[in-house]
Amino acid sequence: MKTIISYNAFPKLLLAFSFLFFTAFAQKTVAQEVITVQRAIEVTLKNNLQVTKSKLSEDLAEENFRQAKLAQYPTLSGSVGQDMNWGRNNVSSGVYENTQNYSFSPRVSVGLDLFNGFSKINQVRQNKILLESGKVNTDKIKNDLILQVVTSYMEILYNKDRLKASKQQLEVARKQLTQQQQLLDVGNKTLADLAESKSQVAIAELDVTKAENALTISFITLAQLMDIPSSTRFDVAAPNASSFARSSAVYDAEQVYTEALGMFPDVKLAGLQTQSAKKGIDIAKGNLYPRLSLSGGYGSFYNYNYNMPFDRKNEAFRTQIENNVSKGLGLNLSIPIFNGLQARSGVTKAKINLLQTQADEQITKNNLNKIIYQAVADLKAAESTYASATKAFEAQKEAFSVLEQRYNVGLVNSLDYSTSQTKRNTAEIDMIRAKYDLLFRAKVIDYYLGKQIAF
Repeated sequence: MKTIISYNAFPKLLLAFSFLFFTAFAQKTVAQEVITVQRAIEVTLKNNLQVTKSKLSEDLAEENFRQAKLAQYPTLSGSVGQDMNWGRNNVSSGVYENTQNYSFSPRVSVGLDLFNGFSKINQVRQNKILLESGKVNTDKIKNDLILQVVTSYMEILYNKDRLKASKQQLEVARKQLTQQQQLLDVGNKTLADLAESKSQVAIAELDVTKAENALTISFITLAQLMDIPSSTRFDVAAPNASSFARSSAVYDAEQVYTEALGMFPDVKLAGLQTQSAKKGIDIAKGNLYPRLSLSGGYGSFYNYNYNMPFDRKNEAFRTQIENNVSKGLGLNLSIPIFNGLQARSGVTKAKINLLQTQADEQITKNNLNKIIYQAVADLKAAESTYASATKAFEAQKEAFSVLEQRYNVGLVNSLDYSTSQTKRNTAEIDMIRAKYDLLFRAKVIDYYLGKQIAF
């Protein structure tokens, strides 16, 4: 006997398989690692390649600083020369003879800059600032990543609650559909009422699908930020109820801005770049001054003549080295007179660079001021929105409960019932969004104040 499955049965089978899949998935997630926002931040900062690159730049800056300090010390070098000469030479007798000579000449030289317009000491000071800039730049990169992690983490929390609410709404819609089918069977409802209930179930199923997709994407986004495989299974810890209570703290925008100026990495970095530009002017000015250097040398000479007459002999190596010692000491003064105005042009460029960095620093401060004032305003708005959304949800929930009772006794048509149910569901999602938006806005203020992000 052949069993024929009707077309109308496929949606029910699909829902059954989906329910089994997500039930199994939920059971599997029980054993998954549950990470806190602090743990997510730690993993991100540890694995992120931008942080690694910035730390390598710090190492380069530290090496440049060390090299600049060593450049102030005297230079010391040694050299050794060896020569072998042979051939016909016109000796003092006027007769060409075959000769062969070997010579050896060691020498040690030393040099010291006595004055170079303070260029070297200013280079040391600039490189020290650049080293500090490298460290602050690493802090800036970390700070940017922290905000991205918190944003992604919040999105997961919202999508989890959204999915939970959507599933609850689907369960209510299914129960209502079952009830409508029973009432239709006894003649108390029409096919139109049943169709409206089926429509509500379909809408609820679509909402669940959208919520599941959004949750999956938000998990992938956080995994990518932490630089772990996107397929890694993990869950996130929900914030404590007290976290939402603390979100309503009162902040003064000007006070927040004043505190942030002294600790926010972007402002610190801009300030250090300005300091570096100032030292760049001092370095450029050094090229306008005369340069005075001290040099010295100590050397000797050894020669061996292979054609020495029999009645004479070459002096011993040690004797020649001791007797042929040469010493030298000199002062070198270099005065720049005209070099195509390159030195003065360098000073002009350095001054322009300083003006640019000062402008960038002020722009950074202005942007921080705007962002903080906006963040404080957003927090206040989020508090009002959450309060309003909560009241709206409670009102819609109560209204739907009353209307549902009237609908069950036939006093309200199916269209009004569906409209009320949709309003109730929308109000719940709006309240969830407002709740996490409030928490996020509060954490943004903590972020600019340099506080540890915790729920």
